[in-house]
Amino acid sequence: MRKLKIAHILNSVGGVDVSLRLILKHINSEKFESIVIHGEKDTDTDYLDNKGRKIKDYKVSIERDISIFRDLKAIYSTYKIIKKERPNIIHAHSAKGGIIAKTITTFLKIPVLHTPQAYSFLSAQNGLKRSIYLGIEKIFRGPNNKILASSKSEQNRAIKEVGYKPEAALLFNNSIDPIPEVVSELSIAKTWPDLYICTVGRPSYQKNTELLLQVLAKVKEQIPDIHLVIAGVGYHSPNLKKVKSLINELSLNDNVTMLEWTSREDIFNIIKNSKFYVTSARYEGLPYSVIESLALGKAVIATDSDGNRDLVVDNFNGFLVKNDDSNLFVRRIINLFNSDMLSAKFSQNSLILYEENFNMHKNIRILEDIYVNNIRRH
Repeated sequence: MRKLKIAHILNSVGGVDVSLRLILKHINSEKFESIVIHGEKDTDTDYLDNKGRKIKDYKVSIERDISIFRDLKAIYSTYKIIKKERPNIIHAHSAKGGIIAKTITTFLKIPVLHTPQAYSFLSAQNGLKRSIYLGIEKIFRGPNNKILASSKSEQNRAIKEVGYKPEAALLFNNSIDPIPEVVSELSIAKTWPDLYICTVGRPSYQKNTELLLQVLAKVKEQIPDIHLVIAGVGYHSPNLKKVKSLINELSLNDNVTMLEWTSREDIFNIIKNSKFYVTSARYEGLPYSVIESLALGKAVIATDSDGNRDLVVDNFNGFLVKNDDSNLFVRRIINLFNSDMLSAKFSQNSLILYEENFNMHKNIRILEDIYVNNIRRH
């Protein structure tokens, strides 16, 4: 039987890169042939299939930021590659990958599945910009493409705001491998106390690190030695200077450790050995660090936002808090920090949620069926 060919288009950084590599690692390479079209500067690490073999990849001028010249160049280069490779389906990842793929399919009529990994209009900090970004998503909504949402929240956005019909808004939860109970030792020096809480994410509008610091300052009034480890600070952190200034302003220098990008194994170690995980994100696709927290059996306190609410069930495996309710956020942290019984209950329930919904070993079959059911036969 001839293999079905899938072309992945993306700027391969952050969670988008993690998502693709997990898919390629697990999808059956005896049934599916994968190729990857990605940015010239995003990664030099090979893409590997489920047999550990290198996957064919092409580099084009796909970048995170908008550049009319480079974006048009990326569209043209990708068009030529797709025309030559003749895939059965295109899987586009992130906003930029989606625009490129949907433009191409206008001419080549190849089905596109688009995984936004958090819609770009959610990043807009004013109403006008949000309307423009949302308008772009609506313009590029066409008959040859469907949304393949990374979370239920993202699927709902696609239907209710972008205007996709329910049958054109599919769902495949971001998923990961089970994490061994015994995690690797840290490859970096441990410079923080043994008792700490943690979060992962670059200081940015999306992650809303400022809120977390303001909450931490209030928690410190009752738990003076509270300590927060913020991992993943090094790459594209637009609010880093502001966050460092706020740490000084709130007298949190002894209560916060910020870590540059480190290995995924180090992140597992940091999450595993924390009291619990916290996130103040304004929006997410379906955040890998929270999925990893579930797989590691950790309780989570999270803002009630897209992505977070798909992973945290309030008072079951953690707490959900409205973004504007910092006082409740403070109380929830103090409550969980001081209750080993509650922490143990939430931890066990996190493992249950992970196993039922976010285990890649089980979920890859769902994705394979989606590909088969939406391909174009040559």
